[in-house]
Amino acid sequence: MTSIRTRLLVGLLLLIALAAGAFAALTYRQVRAESEALFDYQLRQMALSLRDQGEIAPEQAGALAEEDFDFVVQIWSADGRSIYASRLHTDLPARALLGLAEIRAGDQLWRTYSVATRTRVIQVAQPVRVRQRLAADAALRSVTPLLLLAPLLALALGVLATWALRPLQQLAAGLRQRDAASLAPLPADGLPDELAPLARALNELLQRVGGSLDTQRAFVADAAHELRSPLTALKLQLHLLQRAGNDGDRDEAIATLRAGIERAVRLVEQLLALARSEPGAPPVEPSELDLCDIARQALAHNEALARSRGSRVESDLPAQAVTVSGDPAALLALARNLVDNALRYSPEGAQVRISVHMQDGRPVLEVDDSGPGIPAAERERVFQRFVRGAASSSESGSGLGLAIVRQVAQRHGATLTLDDSPLGGLRVTLRFPEPAVAPAST
Repeated sequence: MTSIRTRLLVGLLLLIALAAGAFAALTYRQVRAESEALFDYQLRQMALSLRDQGEIAPEQAGALAEEDFDFVVQIWSADGRSIYASRLHTDLPARALLGLAEIRAGDQLWRTYSVATRTRVIQVAQPVRVRQRLAADAALRSVTPLLLLAPLLALALGVLATWALRPLQQLAAGLRQRDAASLAPLPADGLPDELAPLARALNELLQRVGGSLDTQRAFVADAAHELRSPLTALKLQLHLLQRAGNDGDRDEAIATLRAGIERAVRLVEQLLALARSEPGAPPVEPSELDLCDIARQALAHNEALARSRGSRVESDLPAQAVTVSGDPAALLALARNLVDNALRYSPEGAQVRISVHMQDGRPVLEVDDSGPGIPAAERERVFQRFVRGAASSSESGSGLGLAIVRQVAQRHGATLTLDDSPLGGLRVTLRFPEPAVAPAST
C-alpha cells in the first residue's frame, strides 16, 4: 500500500471503526449494568410477591408458563420436594441459594433470587443470556446508523483525500512536464504548509544541480581550451622531429617533444585530480593517515623536478606521527601540488621547505619557498581554475595546482591561508581539524 490517498482513506476508516467499536462496547457495558439492576429488582419483587400471596392462581400460572416470558418460577417444600415449576421441559436450577445468585443448569447460566418461608422456598430465575442479548442489541442499534453510512462516508473521505492531495499531484505534474535542462525553481506560492518544505528542498536541490552543471560546463570548456595548446604544440614538435636533418636537430626535437609530453601528462593528471576533488565526486571512506608520510611522498615525487632546477628542498617533520583523517589519494595530490608549485614558480636554485607540526591541537602542513611570492591582492584570485599569478606568467603551468589544493582542503575541513614566507617567497598553510585521538607522544 504505497498510495498516500489509500493510506489516508484506510487510516480514517480504521479510526472510525475503532471509535464505533469503542462506542458499542461502552453502550453494551452501560446497558448491561442498567439491565442487571432492573432485572434484579424484578426478580426480587416477583419472589416477594409470590411469598406474600401464597398459592399461585390458575391465570397467573398460565402467564408464567408462556415461552416468551423470560422468568421462571420454582417452589420447593421445606424438605426439598418440588411443588411447582413454571416450565417443565427446561433445565432449571435444581437448588436455591437465598438472595441473588448465579446458578448453572445444563448449558445455561441463570440469575436467581430465592426467598424462604416457614413451609416453602420460592425461587424466581432468569437466563443470563437475556440480559446479554438486550445489551448487545442496544450496542448494535447505537452503531447501526454509522454502519449504514459507511459506504457514503468512505466515498466522502476518498473525495476529501483526493482534494487534499491535489497540490501534491500538481507539483508532480509540473516536474514531469520539465525536460532535463529545466532547472528553474518550482513555484512555492499557494502550497499548503505541509508541501512548502518539500518545494523548498527541491528548489535547493535544483539550485545545487544547476550550480554543479554550470561548474562542469565551465570545467569542460576550460579544460578543452587548456588542452588544445599543448596538443597543438605536440603536433608541431612531432612535425619538427620528422623534418630534423641531422642527429643534433633530432635530439633537440626529441627533448622538446619529451618536455611537451610531460607538460601534457601533468595537465591531464591535474585535471583528473581536480575532477576527483569536486564537491559532487563520489565520497571515499576516510582513513587515519600520518601527515608526515604524506609530506615525504610529496617530496619523493618532486625529487626529479627539484634536481633539474637545482633547488634545495628541506623538510621539518616531527619524529612522532601527526594523524589526520581523510582520503589518501586526495591528500597526497594536495601535498604534491604544493611542492610542485613551490618548485616550478620559484627561480632555479631556490629553497623550498615542507613542515608538519601540531598547533593548538590541530595538525598543520606548511610549504615555504624563496620565490617571488604572490601579492596580497592576487591571493584569493589564484585559487580559481586556470588562473596564474602575475609573477608566474613566465613559467609553464596550468593554473590548477592551488585550485586542487583548495578543493581538497575544503573536503577535509581544513583551512587554507597564503602568507609571506620567512624564506622570502610564499607560505601556504593548511590547518586540519583536531583529530579524534591525540597523536602519540614520544
